[in-house]
Amino acid sequence: MRISGITIPDEKQLGFGLTEVYGIGRARAATILSELKIDATTKPTDLTTEQENSIREKVEGFSIEGELKRQITGDIKRLKDIKSYRGDRHAKRLPVRGQRTKTNARTLKGVKKTMGSGRRKLEKT
Repeated sequence: MRISGITIPDEKQLGFGLTEVYGIGRARAATILSELKIDATTKPTDLTTEQENSIREKVEGFSIEGELKRQITGDIKRLKDIKSYRGDRHAKRLPVRGQRTKTNARTLKGVKKTMGSGRRKLEKT
């Protein structure tokens, strides 16, 4: 089964398989399947073509994949252009939503450059 260029794995249940599409998580997949009255534990191979088409139409009603990525990129660019605090944090590649950076952040600030994992290579002489 394919939705907007993404192949839904045949071995996964629909509740989990729909999450392969960028912009659809577990909650949205569950609401889509409940609205269409399709069991979340069914596999894509067990669907009829009518059910596949109804799922495809429902999913494509949301902004997903490339359209969603462009929208997010545009939102971040707008924040940077208006010089907001969040835009500055994005530009510096630091956490944006108030996370702790002293110890927990694994960004440019949080990652310490080291000489390796404590092992030294022996030089041949």
